[in-house]
Amino acid sequence: MPPLRIVSIGGGTGLSTLLRGLKRYVKAAEGQLELTAVVTVTDDGGSSGRLRREFDVLPPGDIRNCMVALAEYEGLISRLFQYRFETGRGLKGHSFGNLFLTAMTHLTGDFAHAVTLSSQVLSVLGRIYPATSANVVLEATLANGRKLQGETRISRSTAPIARINLRPSKPKPLAETLRAIADADLITLGPGSLFTSVIPNLLVDGIPQAIAKSPALKAYFVNLMWQPGETTEFRASDHIAVIHRHAGGKLIDYAVLNTHSVKPALRKRYARQNSQPVENDIDAITAMGVDVVCGDLLQQSGKIRHNPEAIAAIAMELAMEGRLRSLRSGWTL
Repeated sequence: MPPLRIVSIGGGTGLSTLLRGLKRYVKAAEGQLELTAVVTVTDDGGSSGRLRREFDVLPPGDIRNCMVALAEYEGLISRLFQYRFETGRGLKGHSFGNLFLTAMTHLTGDFAHAVTLSSQVLSVLGRIYPATSANVVLEATLANGRKLQGETRISRSTAPIARINLRPSKPKPLAETLRAIADADLITLGPGSLFTSVIPNLLVDGIPQAIAKSPALKAYFVNLMWQPGETTEFRASDHIAVIHRHAGGKLIDYAVLNTHSVKPALRKRYARQNSQPVENDIDAITAMGVDVVCGDLLQQSGKIRHNPEAIAAIAMELAMEGRLRSLRSGWTL
């Protein structure tokens, strides 16, 4: 049997959280599990934004976080890649990993190749691809008709978002990404910011079509909380509807929902920032032809986050179901 194959699509801390949870399964599987991460490249803030403007490279931050999440050994090298300079003219605010990826891009002349070589340095247990090699900018059309350009400005907006686009439109994906999607047993979307981490990947020419065509199961890990401005008052079904609208049709087979309660103290803290837990409107989701998987997915410390072990366990179950579905389909043929 070929190895079980999972393709995880997204960006931000959500994608790296899922990858960190899946990494232990890769170690245990001894070559029988292959992970591929497809990462959005629209970030224009912080260290990534500065490097993007000054050196004309794709934003390295989300890629770096995924590399560290999948690093075989979480030792000194991983800590070095996450080290952020606190002082120094021109250095303050930059992480070493971002600078390393920028330098490697200039040495190789290709960002995707730089990611591959940098992954070897960290002994990454998987493959990591940017969603596109094009230097794209995110553009939002708000409900009031106003347009905003740039991920940072969009994420700070408090007005509802009607649609997200990329400029230039229809950038091309990597051929390796399309092959990984075609061969997958499971394709995951999220968790992560709906409009700035998940959907930008679906605006790359050919990616939503490849996902729809793939025999893999497609699962969306629904966000735990509203993201003020982006998804205020969004129910779980609203997230799915927006994904389908931007993808040009139904894409998701399973919605993965958290059913564990948020601690009252944390809930109050988030409420002060106009953020509430996402409502699990399961009837509306199933009416869309999407199945539901529920569980205790929370990690509650100072912030509300997905528990990497919990979501990775669900991803593995769905990947095995995807493999069985493919086998049954093959036997029918």
